[in-house]
Amino acid sequence: MRWREMVPLGLLLLVLFWGSRVSPRFLDAPYLLDSMNLYVETGLLAVGMTFVIMCGEIDLSVASTTVLCACVAAKWCPPGCPPSLLVLVCVGAGALLGLVNGALVAWARVPSFLATLATMAAFRGVAQAWMGPYSAKWPVLKGLDRAHVVGSAVPWPPVVWLVVAALAGLLLHRTVYGRWVAAVGTSPVAARFSGLPVERTKLIAFTMTGALAGLAALFLGSRLGVVRHDLVRGLELEAITAVVVGGTSILGGQGTMLGTVTALLLVAAAKTAMGVAGVKPEVQVTVVGVLLVGAVLAGNMSALVRRRPARA
Repeated sequence: MRWREMVPLGLLLLVLFWGSRVSPRFLDAPYLLDSMNLYVETGLLAVGMTFVIMCGEIDLSVASTTVLCACVAAKWCPPGCPPSLLVLVCVGAGALLGLVNGALVAWARVPSFLATLATMAAFRGVAQAWMGPYSAKWPVLKGLDRAHVVGSAVPWPPVVWLVVAALAGLLLHRTVYGRWVAAVGTSPVAARFSGLPVERTKLIAFTMTGALAGLAALFLGSRLGVVRHDLVRGLELEAITAVVVGGTSILGGQGTMLGTVTALLLVAAAKTAMGVAGVKPEVQVTVVGVLLVGAVLAGNMSALVRRRPARA
């Protein structure tokens, strides 16, 4: 682990220490694990966002994708349908929406900021036009967040998130595709001249991010029991914060899945500790913003440190 990725780990330890001083209940393992249920959707979005940002791109539409997938599942899946059908609809719809983003960026050559800014509005607009001002009941799997691994106090959603993150980490760090992602993010021109499939690499990254947003929709609907078009506004910013605080360069080419997971745990622990301490939500948002600024400054300092030996 590089020192840049050790920053969130050190901050996480500090937050755990501070939280334990605020309330002895904070370090209660079942309490912390249950609190993680609230951040599983952000965690899944952050896993996909790591691939997109390492490609040198950005995806602002992931929260809208999650909402639209949840609306599709609530409308199309009848009450009591098989859970496998619900998973298939959520993940399939997310992958299709991610493919749209990928096609706009990789084939139509639209800058990802503009493309996903447009689809962010479009996807949520479709959900609003379809659902209207009403809520729709979630067909099955309601209360998934309260299901625990048999014989333990460990809830299933964080376990699923960690398994997904571990598999994504293997894909990013142990496969040819992961090396393509790093090369494309470092220099797409050099990657193209080296014969790497730049467009296909970006297309896969956006499609995978959309599929994970669909999986997040499954947990969102199961946790709330109902879905609306205006849910999870701003969730994309929390996911981007976790990725950047975890040491992934916003310019692409560098990053690790372990850093993203550690940073998400840091954000979750910080917000939980502030909640225990009675800190107002608007102040919590400010603290998360400070973490993001600190991570960017740490990245700049890291770049300066790397350049010094070369100049000497």
